[in-house]
Amino acid sequence: MPRPKPRAVALRYWAGLPAPFLAAKAEGRAALRLVAIAEEAGVTIVADPTLTQAVFPLELGDYVPEECFEIVAKVFAFVKSIEEI
Repeated sequence: MPRPKPRAVALRYWAGLPAPFLAAKAEGRAALRLVAIAEEAGVTIVADPTLTQAVFPLELGDYVPEECFEIVAKVFAFVKSIEEI
């Protein structure tokens, strides 16, 4: 059985929006490049395969579905706690 291709997603949220949205997604080598670009830009990377799998089918610009709000909130809170250090 072949190994699944790596996937990466980028979520974004701005105050006033109803929910975070899918800002970028990639699969395979492009996913590795997306992560590298984010790292080069100083973006905090959180590996969460369950969240990635849940939002990958979305189209760019789509809001994260309500059933993902809890995990997204935990990820955003984690990132904020790291950035405050």
